[in-house]
Order: sequence, then C-alpha cells, then structure tokens
Amino acid sequence: MAEDRHRVVVLVRPGLLPMELGIVHRLFGQAVSATGTHLYEVVTCTPRPGVVPTDTDFTINVALGPEALDRADTVVVPAAQEDYEPQERGRIDTDVSEALARVPGTARVASICTGSFVLAAAGLLTGRRATTHWKSCAEFRSLYPEVEVDADVLYTDDRGVLTSAGVASGIDLCLHMIRTDHGAEVANAVARGTVVPPHREGGQAQYIESPVTPPEQCSTGPAREFALTHLHRPLQLAELADRASMSVRTFNRRFRQEAGLTPMQWIIQQRVDRARRLLEGTDLPVDRIAADSGFGTGSALRQHFHAALGVSPRAYRRTFRGAGSGPIG
Repeated sequence: MAEDRHRVVVLVRPGLLPMELGIVHRLFGQAVSATGTHLYEVVTCTPRPGVVPTDTDFTINVALGPEALDRADTVVVPAAQEDYEPQERGRIDTDVSEALARVPGTARVASICTGSFVLAAAGLLTGRRATTHWKSCAEFRSLYPEVEVDADVLYTDDRGVLTSAGVASGIDLCLHMIRTDHGAEVANAVARGTVVPPHREGGQAQYIESPVTPPEQCSTGPAREFALTHLHRPLQLAELADRASMSVRTFNRRFRQEAGLTPMQWIIQQRVDRARRLLEGTDLPVDRIAADSGFGTGSALRQHFHAALGVSPRAYRRTFRGAGSGPIG
C-alpha cells in the first residue's frame, strides 16, 4: 500500500523547470523491490494549489497544497525561474517558508540546481556543506557565508540535507538517495531503465572541459574499459596510459577532462562500487571482497569504504542484506 512506501514530496514554485520535476517522478517511480513492489510514493505539491506556470510556454495543474509535506519522508525542491533573477535571490516567499516549516524533522530534504537558494534562505543549509550550479556559486557564497559552498562537486549530502549542481546532477542525486535507501542493485536497475550512468560520485567535478571527446582526438575510454576488467589487480598509470597510446602526463590531463576525476580517484570509485555490489549480492567475507575489488586487504577496503560512504563494509552489508545473511568477515 502507498501508506507503507517512502513518501517523496516535490515542492514546486511558479516558473518551475519541468524537467527537474520529471526527474524526481521518473527515477523514484521506477524503483522496485525484488518482488516488483514499488518502493516510493511520489507526489507534487505547491504552496498555492492550482495552475502553476513553468519556465516554458505551458503550465501544470497541481492539486496538492503544502499539507502534503506533513507526511513527507523526503522533500525535493527543484529550481524555478526566479532563482536566476538577481533581484529575487536571497529572499524566500512567505508561503514557501511556511510550507517548508511543515516538513517533519525526520525527513530528508534535497534541492536540484538553484533550488539550493530556497533551502539556504529557509536556514536549512546553515553550517552545512552544499553546492549549486557552478555559474551561481560565487553569488551563493556571498549571500550565505554561513554555508560551506563547494563549487566543484555534482552533489552534496550533509546530515540529511542534500543539494545538487544542475539538471543532470539532479539525476545523480536521486540515484544516490535510492542507493542509500535500497542499495546499488535497485539504483542500478533504475539507471538502466532510464539509460543513464548508474553512479557518478558526488565529488566528481561538475564542469568537465571535454565531456565528449572530439573525434579527431584519442580517448581514455579504452584505458577505462581495461581498468574495469582488471580492478582486482594493481593498476599503474603507465600501464593505463599505454592502453590509451598516450604519455602519462597527457593521459592524466585527458582523463580529468573526460571523466572529471584523476585516474586514481576514478579507480578507487570503481573499486568501492564493486565492493558495494559484492557486499549486497554475495556472502563473501570482507577480506575476499577486498581482494576481488582490488583493495588487497580488509583494512584498506574499510578505510576507502568509510571515506566514500561513511560506514564500514560490515555495517553496509547489514543494512542491505540483514544480519543473518551469512559470513561478513
């Protein structure tokens, strides 16, 4: 029943960006359990129910008012056209602040793109790390010095309040929340259904110089494909550069341009992802998972796993597979 599902409420404002609203409904709406049960109930509300203009030439009709937030488990605030108008930044409409005041203290709150301005104006980001679209970060930092602004990441997750950098990183943020709630397999299935990458680490650069490699240039793609099939063993920069037919210096520079991370950061990310999948889907002990994912020792795996996810491998496995799931190393 819907009452048993995690309730995601999207709070929209006049001038909303329809794509950002669609992202939340589409991704959370596709998340299902192994038995095919939908894991989330997703609804949209607005401070004043009725016709809501978008930033395009059409409107949407929103039937639910702010009372929908009373039972929210997660609240998502997308961007709106006013966020891009300098005279509107740094302020929050009374009806929006009153709506956000209804959110339960136990609920998770997230923003997409410049929706972070609303969270900051409502005081929800005070003392927290946050991001927004890279074009707006300087102004955000000036308006809200009490917020730790990180202009170089796709999304942040600080004690239940999350922010993302732009429309596409809103996809990453939703997948991150689904992965946090239900594990990598559920999130990966949603990503496959939406035909998007299953995981881009939040710390990846939000502005990548060459997201699509020009056809006349060599790519680091072959090196990444090689690394993914050899994560279990040591990987040296010289070996990867050779796979891409580049010098190490050129390979380092080109890799960052194409992936938004250094080669070693990217490899660690892929190894953590492999370890996560093994923890969720197998009964292998931690030391064996460390070897299979390329960390070598259980100690190294625990160090990197905790740095990336904030929990130990043992705690992660218990969260997603239950304490009685078999050996946990």
